Amino acid sequence: MDGFQTKTPARAGLDYPVGDVPAPGETLEILPGLHWVRMPLPFSLKWINLWLIDDGEAGWTIVDTGMPLDDTKKAWRKIFEEKLDGRPVWRIIVTHMHPDHVGNAGWLSRKFPGAELWMSQLEYITCRMLVADTGREAPQAGIDFYRAAGWNEDQIKTYCGRFGGFGRGVSQMPDAYRRLVDGETIRLGGHDWQVIVGRGHSPEHACLFNAEQNVMISGDQLLPRISSNVSVHPTEPLANPLKDWLDSCRKLRGHLPEDALILPAHNEPFRGAHKRLDDLIRGHEVGLRRLKQRLGQAPRRVIDVFPSIFGRAIGDDVLSMATGEAIAHLRCLIGRGEATVSRDGDGVDWYTAA
Repeated sequence: MDGFQTKTPARAGLDYPVGDVPAPGETLEILPGLHWVRMPLPFSLKWINLWLIDDGEAGWTIVDTGMPLDDTKKAWRKIFEEKLDGRPVWRIIVTHMHPDHVGNAGWLSRKFPGAELWMSQLEYITCRMLVADTGREAPQAGIDFYRAAGWNEDQIKTYCGRFGGFGRGVSQMPDAYRRLVDGETIRLGGHDWQVIVGRGHSPEHACLFNAEQNVMISGDQLLPRISSNVSVHPTEPLANPLKDWLDSCRKLRGHLPEDALILPAHNEPFRGAHKRLDDLIRGHEVGLRRLKQRLGQAPRRVIDVFPSIFGRAIGDDVLSMATGEAIAHLRCLIGRGEATVSRDGDGVDWYTAA
């Protein structure tokens, strides 16, 4: 999810050309037919940016949906009453499966019968899988995963009590969808938009790039002031999502002009994509070097390396996401042949510089 991200300094050269910010229930036209919508969130990131696109006679396309909160639904209803000119929402595009992006997709599809949900395959399937965990007991694989990271019994008990909470942030999903595929071109607001898939923050995150107008809807794949959470999860404990993330940053850099207008899910629209992508790559590489140095001093558990990665103490409120991101860095070092891991008799993993 998006509730835990690392603040990174915005490099000199980023430009924020849109001076105003839309209030909830209002829209701000960024380009002809492309409107910025801003909705509240119930965690440290206070707002998410959503996008409303005029598709002419067909109606409107929504890109990302916000969470199923009363205030968000109220704001959407105001927009529907005042901004749509009597035309329906016919398509809902979701960049990825985190609840602040997909949470209202089902609610919107029922409000506008016949509206199509467009997502990449892995995002749709993963979302449905996580929602299906609602009401289940925490699996042993998850308990073992967090015990291996060095969690104590009280922390594991909290994990068990919270397990299955993902589904509470997502309205009932539509039973069918239209797949977005990396590299394909779709038509939005009278313009061609290329789907560019990024990985690491989520399995198959879809960004949308309009070369004619030099604008990209980036979701969480490219943000100006924060670095999106990149985590290993109990469902795939040997994954290497940080490698995927770094590869995706380089991929985006190759697709985007430096002066492209980036429409991110959080913070403000900006220009300076190359500078920001370079900064994100550099920040993670610095963290990996610090982490390797710490592992060279003595074997460490996951919970021991938080200061090397985050530079601060980690509270229990963000412990699971911090743990996932720390493991992502450790798995990246292992993938590069720069660290090793061994499990002791208590089921705890100890990492050492190779």
